[in-house]
Amino acid sequence: MDDGRPAPAAPEPSAPDALDAPDVPDPAVPDAPARVRPRGATALLLAVAAVVGISAGTAVGYGVQAGREPEPLPALSQAGLAYPAKPLPAGERPPALSAAEDRGVRTNGDLRKLLVDRPAGARNVPADWHDDNWADIALYADQYEEAGSLFFSVLQKEVRRIAAASWEKGDRAYDVHLLQFRSSRGATEIADDVKAYLVGVEQDGQGLSGDALAGSGNGRYYLLRPVREPGYKPVYEARAVVQRGDIVADLSIWDTSPINKRDIRMLAERQLERL
Repeated sequence: MDDGRPAPAAPEPSAPDALDAPDVPDPAVPDAPARVRPRGATALLLAVAAVVGISAGTAVGYGVQAGREPEPLPALSQAGLAYPAKPLPAGERPPALSAAEDRGVRTNGDLRKLLVDRPAGARNVPADWHDDNWADIALYADQYEEAGSLFFSVLQKEVRRIAAASWEKGDRAYDVHLLQFRSSRGATEIADDVKAYLVGVEQDGQGLSGDALAGSGNGRYYLLRPVREPGYKPVYEARAVVQRGDIVADLSIWDTSPINKRDIRMLAERQLERL
């Protein structure tokens, strides 16, 4: 009914609540980047799980092994002894070796008696590295470039003694050394060391192969390149190294004239006969 008063205005529609508003993307605003689960925590969890798993497995393994009965070791076996259990009767014992046949009797005596005889026409001369035909180990090793290394090597191989002799004949000089060790193995190793030194000796960068000494097994002899210095005659050197049993023979010839291979070879052969 119209009572002359104005009709009330229609209520304006209220704005929608932001929580109830539909998700309508605004083209003017870029999408926010998606969040990624941090990897650090996952890696740490995996590492801890792995350690726990290994520890648990090790503990279980030790527990199982500890609970088992020990397995007995196999019985030791030994071949029968080569020598008889009882001494042979006097009539069945083999005859003892004579002094000429027993090399140990010869080499355990006066080692100086096994030195090769001096060449015809040569005379004995005193040497700095030996006294009364017994050589000093340190001074013997001092003949080599690697003196310290050879000295300790000779001691390590248990050298017993060194017999030596020196001679002169005109401009030619001779040196002979017999090194005796407590074992044949030590003698063999030192002989190999000396030969290796001669093969690699400073000879203008050229090594020496040497020649085999017939009938010696491992003996060799060498002609070294001459040493030349201004104002002096050249110095030629020949060397020979031979090992027999527990003894190493180290022989040298020096001269101001070239040395024939035959000279050092014959000296080494004569020394080998004495051994």
